[in-house]
Amino acid sequence: MDLKGFDQPGGRAAGETRSVKVMIAGGFGTGKTTMVRSVSDIKPLTTEETLTQASVDVDHLIGVADKTQTTVSLDFGKIGISESLVLYLFGTPGQERFWFLWNGLFKGALGAIVLVDTRRLESSFRAIEEMERQDVPFVVALNVFPDSQNYPAEEIRDALDIPAHTPVVAFDARDRASSRDVLVALIHHLKERSAVALEPR
Repeated sequence: MDLKGFDQPGGRAAGETRSVKVMIAGGFGTGKTTMVRSVSDIKPLTTEETLTQASVDVDHLIGVADKTQTTVSLDFGKIGISESLVLYLFGTPGQERFWFLWNGLFKGALGAIVLVDTRRLESSFRAIEEMERQDVPFVVALNVFPDSQNYPAEEIRDALDIPAHTPVVAFDARDRASSRDVLVALIHHLKERSAVALEPR
């Protein structure tokens, strides 16, 4: 994959490795932890805890009734995209009661993946709004669950009111190659945005 010019106009020194912080965001139960686990080159750090009866009135399990664990802080993983580019992955907690952690997690992030469960589009509204508020470039990744309907990407784009320049891709968070393709799509999106910003006006 050609990443020339990704860092800055002058490129990078020979042999230098670029590290990039990427957020994995989305609603409760959209597959963030699963994606980090499937794609990470290292054993990921996760902060999952078992859902208990005490959270019944707090965590809304509509559409994810089989879910037994939840991220309470963050997920962390790492993947080498090329010899010169390493991505550090930070998965956000999905439940509203942990959203106060997002501001700290987003510091220094170059871009983000917003996971969407097409069976529950509303669960990812908050993540998309947060990307736009913090002006973080992002790719929308439609996580394909066994009982998901196959909606055209443009139909999902319209339903989520996503700008035309923001990529929308379908993938399987359980599959390493599929998850890696989403990360590569984000890198290309960042490159394109960088090239537009550097164009003479």
